[in-house]
Parts: sequence; C-alpha cells; structure tokens
Amino acid sequence: MSKQISILGTGWLGLPLSTTLLTKKYVVKGSTTSESKLDTLKNEGIDPYLIEITEAGPKGPVDSFLDGSEILIINIPPGLRRNPESNFVSKIKSLIPSIEQSSVQKVLFISSTSVFDDLEEFPLITSENAPNASSNAGKQLIETEQLLLNNQRFRTTILRFAGLFDERRHPATMLSKRKNIKNPLAPVNLIHREDCIGIIEKVIETDSWNITFNASYPHHPEKAEYYSSICRQMDLPIPDYDFETTSKGKIISSDKISGALNYTFHRNLYLFGR
Repeated sequence: MSKQISILGTGWLGLPLSTTLLTKKYVVKGSTTSESKLDTLKNEGIDPYLIEITEAGPKGPVDSFLDGSEILIINIPPGLRRNPESNFVSKIKSLIPSIEQSSVQKVLFISSTSVFDDLEEFPLITSENAPNASSNAGKQLIETEQLLLNNQRFRTTILRFAGLFDERRHPATMLSKRKNIKNPLAPVNLIHREDCIGIIEKVIETDSWNITFNASYPHHPEKAEYYSSICRQMDLPIPDYDFETTSKGKIISSDKISGALNYTFHRNLYLFGR
C-alpha cells in the first residue's frame, strides 16, 4: 500500500513538490485556500482540500485532510508582510489539536533563515546556531518552530530555506526597479526551488526527524555583484545600491544537509546553470 502525505499549502513550492512525490508513488493530499485551484490539484492527481488556517481554528475538512497520512508538511507563509497584525503562532497552535488526533506521526515545517538577524560581521550560521531574529516575522517563526519541536505527540523536523528562486521567479526582477538598495556587500543566501524539493525528498527518504536544517546554496557572492549580473542576464535595469551605509548580512551554511542527508545541490545561483 502506498504511503500517504498531507501537504498544507500547494502554491509555488507545494504544487511541484506534490507532483514530484506522486512520481515516487506517494498518495498526496494537498490543501489550498482558493476554490478555483481545486480542479488544478485534482487534475495533477492530488487529492484536493479547501482549507484555511486561522487564529480561531482551521476552516475546512482538516480532519479528512490529515486522515490516513503519516507525514504532514506545513508549507504556508506567515503572511506578516501583508498583514503585520496577524498571529502566525496562534494559527499553527490552533492546528495542533487536529494533528494530535490524526494519524500523523511526523511533521515537516518549512521555515526560513530569517530567524537569524543580519549583522555587520557577516556571521557564519550553522544549524546549531540559536535563532536571534529581532523582526516580528522572525520572532513568530522561532516561536512556531519551538511549538512544534516541543510537542511529544509527533516528531518534527524544521527546514529553514534561504531565499527561494527559479527561472521565472527571481528577486532580481523586484530589485531592478528599486533605488538605494541596502546591504550591497552582504553575502547572498539563495536556493533554487528544485533543490528545496530535493532536500524535502531526502528528509522523507532518510527518515530524518527531530532535526533542524538550514538550507542555502553553498556559494555566497556579494549582493551588488550578484544581482547586477543577474539583471544583465535578464536584460533588466541594473539596481542602484547604497554603498554609504555599512552592510549587514550573514552566511547560511548547509553543511549539515550535505552531511546528514548526503545531499548534493543540483542548481547553482545562476539562472540557467547547474
């Protein structure tokens, strides 16, 4: 009998992750907050569910969505940039009773390297570093990570991704339109969507639970140099940078992923490179 996985959030990352897992003979249940997307999921072979996670509790058939799955992948953005008053911690807290009452034994939480602050000395951040974010979004992610890790009813792995990109969605398209961009000398921390999916597969295949991983491509060019290069490649205006203010940043190490998961990155930082 095929193993079943529930993926909470089937957007830009969650949908191709779902279709990849289908090729590995998993049965995939996928959630969306958009009714118009239900047919898209169904046509891909995903069992679709209309679910919204709110502070008051999940809306939609969350019990059916979790039923029969051993693994739950939580892949929903905090949404705090658009709605700073939102409480992401409360949303996940409201979901936990449903997880506890379900067949789910393992939770993979997709987090972000924004749980670490940028500093002038560009510190090397490993998976063993304690998160120190001072932003509202970063603090809420830290609290959510701990909420899940501390639960004894299921095993949790935290996967913190650096900035995500692919050929069609790249931060350079936004930066090219801006002026006076901060931190031009800061190291770049990015990861291609293909590698995000590959790492998630590895976590599942190797049964790597109760672990925290940071994930970024292991090459960190300077921000100004890198984005100027990408904008030239995409025939976009070269961004304008603020070289007067001291740059702050960090270097995200993925050594733990390379070692513990024996994972080799497939896509480098350049749009058409491997």
